[in-house]
Amino acid sequence: LWTAASRPEPSSEEVQKLVSPIVNLLSEINKFKDSKRNTPQFNHLCAVAEGIPAVGWVLVKKTPAPYVKEMSESAMFYINRILKEFKEGDQRNVEWARLWKQVLEDMHTFVRQTHTTGLVWNSAPGCSLPEMCNQVSTALHHPTSGGPTLPPPPPPPPSLFADTTPCTIDANGKAGRDALFAEINKGQAITAGLKKVTADMQTHKNPALRGQSKPVAGAPSSRPPLIELKDGKQWNVEYVVGNSNVVINITDKKQTVYVYKCEDSVITINGKLNSITLDNCRKTSVVFDALVTQCETINCQSVQIQTLGEMPTLSIQKTDGCQVYLSEISKNAEIITSK
Repeated sequence: LWTAASRPEPSSEEVQKLVSPIVNLLSEINKFKDSKRNTPQFNHLCAVAEGIPAVGWVLVKKTPAPYVKEMSESAMFYINRILKEFKEGDQRNVEWARLWKQVLEDMHTFVRQTHTTGLVWNSAPGCSLPEMCNQVSTALHHPTSGGPTLPPPPPPPPSLFADTTPCTIDANGKAGRDALFAEINKGQAITAGLKKVTADMQTHKNPALRGQSKPVAGAPSSRPPLIELKDGKQWNVEYVVGNSNVVINITDKKQTVYVYKCEDSVITINGKLNSITLDNCRKTSVVFDALVTQCETINCQSVQIQTLGEMPTLSIQKTDGCQVYLSEISKNAEIITSK
């Protein structure tokens, strides 16, 4: 925003050169989230990963505010989870969730009121960004004479993620961060370099194109399959590919099952359990006896769910293709869907 206020809109070529750091950093955020799936703060990280793309509003022309709103609503799914999970627990988590929600809401309000039709650039800048930086730097290093300086502020309260290893930023990291801000502030013309799709390039208008290409199957995960019961509470079924004989025997109805990145597999769950979650699965089927709360799918493709007994709630979130087989006792189950 500072850069946009101090210079005219850059060319589309400049924007294209600068856009890659944003993509890379957003990818790093998602990788970090995935690496912490078995931590108590996983929902926190998901809330961040779903909401942080809202900063890309600077690349959206004409109506950036609805884009921010969409990202905010995606994050709200996990924010509500945090509020529900810690309603009677550590209130720092509740406060964190409310503050993150407020950040996204404030961003939406700011964009809607100040940049209604897209990022506003300065068509007649009076002072360049380097000059501003030099002025601020000089003021910070050479303060005016006066009384004694104030003591430093007290340290902040312990973080929710205090148990994680602190990260350091080297020269390359700083350069990447600087590139990120430069990219964000120059991104309004990002779509200018895109190639126009003509009628002869569209399959629904050119039948000859329909048989020329076939979808390429995604490469199977290179990570080994994992089936384990953690702390006697949660069954983790991860990276299982091409296995139709996965069987889990529940010993306590408080146990949960979390299925992650499984493909072309069938998972049978014997015994009544608390809940089931399918995350990033493809062509995976789950058959179970009964649930205390809910079965949930997130970011899945072509999955099947079959209950032989009770299932109070089924939540289908961001899923393309989900077949559900209900038992007689669960035919009145509450089904929640969102894209």
